[in-house]
Amino acid sequence: MDAATRTGTANAAQNGRAIFECRDVRVFYGEKQALFDVGMDIMEHRVTAFIGPSGCGKSTFLRCLNRMNDIIDGCRVEGSIRLHGMDVYSREVDPVHLRARVGMVFQKPNPFPKSIYDNVAYGPRIHGLARDRTDLEEIVHTSLEKAGLLKEVKDRLDSPGTGLSGGQQQRLCIARAIAVSPDIILMDEPCSALDPIATAHIEELIDGLSENYTIVIVTHNMQQAARVSQRTAFFHIGELVEYSDTEEIFTSPSDERTQGYITGRFG
Repeated sequence: MDAATRTGTANAAQNGRAIFECRDVRVFYGEKQALFDVGMDIMEHRVTAFIGPSGCGKSTFLRCLNRMNDIIDGCRVEGSIRLHGMDVYSREVDPVHLRARVGMVFQKPNPFPKSIYDNVAYGPRIHGLARDRTDLEEIVHTSLEKAGLLKEVKDRLDSPGTGLSGGQQQRLCIARAIAVSPDIILMDEPCSALDPIATAHIEELIDGLSENYTIVIVTHNMQQAARVSQRTAFFHIGELVEYSDTEEIFTSPSDERTQGYITGRFG
């Protein structure tokens, strides 16, 4: 782990309780190494943004947190990633249950080809989180409300989720993630396919959700990172260059590579 990474990890440790503790994380796709000795603590009930040029490793690292890289042939993850002290890559850990605790919202909205209701009810059903139909309805309505969507869809819960607008579909996917009571929500470029109004809705939603959830967002939009996050990590060519408070990253970065990216000299 380099000096910048150690500094970022140490600084993070001073700012609250870590939900994820990541040390010396390396990722390989076959013989090609995509991440080099990444270390950071991700703090509870904060929004952490990952920024950096395309192909820098930020989405690769995000997928390490809930083992989404497991489904990629030839991908190998080394190092230590602990969620509340639990080694997420332990053989005893069921990736399906892990992904319930560490929910994910993807770049392109991906509602199931089911009704709005069944999209949100799917997770609680398969994980046995609802005692009965009344309990399930409560979970669905609460999740839609937290995702800022209930008022817009409450009279058409039986309608297909795929019939919603792009921004509504993304909020439906957020409701689906919330429904299984995750510890953390990962968002991989959640606004890149949305118009400015829908993007503003998602950013407002992220701000509200951060009171009860830990959120990690990958974004190419530096203005968005500055608006929604309290912590920011800058990745470059597979390395974690710098990780600190968002204001510090954007106003007085300690590494010239961060400064170059922030000011648009590269990336």
